[in-house]
Amino acid sequence: MLTRTLYASSLLSALVAAAPAPQVSGYTDADGPFPQMPSAIYPLATSFGPDSQIPAIETSVTLAPPRVSSDVTGPTRHGPYSGTPTTTGAVKASTTLVESIAPLPPNPTHTYYNAGGVLLNPAPAPYTPSGGLGTNGTEPRYMVNSDFDFESLALALYQEWIELDLFNNGLAIFSNEDFIAAGLTAEDRAYIAYMAIQETGHATLLTNMLGEAAPVQCTYDYPFRTVREFIDFNQKVTRWGEAGVWGFLSHLDSREASQLLSQSIAIETRQQMSFRQMLGLFPMPEWFEVGIPQSWAWTYLAPYISSCPQNQTRLAWQNFPALHVVNQPNPNRISANNTQPWELAGNRSGDPSDSSIPNDESCVNLNETGYSCGPAISRNRSEPLSFPGRQVNFTWDAPGQAVGPNNSYVTSTTAGAPQFVAWVSQLNLTYTPLTVTGEKSGYTYQPASVVFEGDPALNNTAFVALTDTDLFLTPFNLTMINPHVAALGMYTAG
Repeated sequence: MLTRTLYASSLLSALVAAAPAPQVSGYTDADGPFPQMPSAIYPLATSFGPDSQIPAIETSVTLAPPRVSSDVTGPTRHGPYSGTPTTTGAVKASTTLVESIAPLPPNPTHTYYNAGGVLLNPAPAPYTPSGGLGTNGTEPRYMVNSDFDFESLALALYQEWIELDLFNNGLAIFSNEDFIAAGLTAEDRAYIAYMAIQETGHATLLTNMLGEAAPVQCTYDYPFRTVREFIDFNQKVTRWGEAGVWGFLSHLDSREASQLLSQSIAIETRQQMSFRQMLGLFPMPEWFEVGIPQSWAWTYLAPYISSCPQNQTRLAWQNFPALHVVNQPNPNRISANNTQPWELAGNRSGDPSDSSIPNDESCVNLNETGYSCGPAISRNRSEPLSFPGRQVNFTWDAPGQAVGPNNSYVTSTTAGAPQFVAWVSQLNLTYTPLTVTGEKSGYTYQPASVVFEGDPALNNTAFVALTDTDLFLTPFNLTMINPHVAALGMYTAG
């Protein structure tokens, strides 16, 4: 151990010498001028309670803004829709200006460059650099400012409503014993219940910004059969929920709505991380969160909405045909390489992996470092769930399928024959060639793209699409890929 401090005491010197050396390769200037002594845990506390008091007064909350729902709300009926839709297709404007938006060069007004790091323009006020939006003293208006804003926030509200019902539903149908068998305790159940309460706040926020036409809660059709599958589904739902909002936040006309929604979706990100920990997955295996277009988020979400109340506000976003990963890596396995075809709880793009595999092939109840996937703050797998070069097999649906609330939306695509697989994760859009093997089936190989040195781009629960071209796009203009998407799915990369 390197240190710049000399200790006169031979006892302290011995303790320092016995301490383990820092295990950070290349980090040579560590300076810890204190002895590394074993942490003593005894004696333990034996009495609990308010041992001391501090001055306090009685307080109460006054004029608390009401929520649009209770902590446990919504319908108790779940399952697929069996009726006949009275309206089909996404809501459309009376006029559509163009069929697709052509790529353009950079905005000619975007010319600012600051090579010297000094202020280049007069400051509008003390300690306030020139520029910025919404900083000119006008009173904020926390409402949508365009059709784009309304449809984006309405989509986000559909998302918050399903999460509120989903979290409560899993707690209702699985017992304490079911959770214990999955390595989760009553405290974990209380944590999930608290996440549901968070959703009532998110739903209230979005409802207030949308106004009287805000969507309300629907009924849902869930795929899970076990606690593990419930947790896996939760981490996927929150994954596309957060990614769908990150994708449109910077495009909103209402900067005020964007501000509040960003503070909401930051909680969604924490929820997704927490569900990954409950599933025994590494909580945040990426350096950057990913953003996806609204039509992608709606494509993932809609198949799990069974029905909505009459006169429910409809959405304008597209529903793409589903892309299915035949050999989706199963996080319940000791070795995901042994995942069998269609090892899923169902056949929808966001369905969880099958947890009912043989015990001697499962990592759930193992107590073996590198192989256990029981709940934990963090897990490192000796074998990764997936890896660059892995063959990934696909099938995909034809357009024209009825999906979503009351089976009233229809999947569609304007793309030609699929030729590429687009992988969307972190800041990257990476294409690999698609090899077609039959009618709506084919394969590709997982790419080895990186964001920056040391950061593999493809990690976490990622997004994957079939496209008819390898159009170059970046996070800010990713929506321009939509006319070229033939099918859309999800991939458990790590």
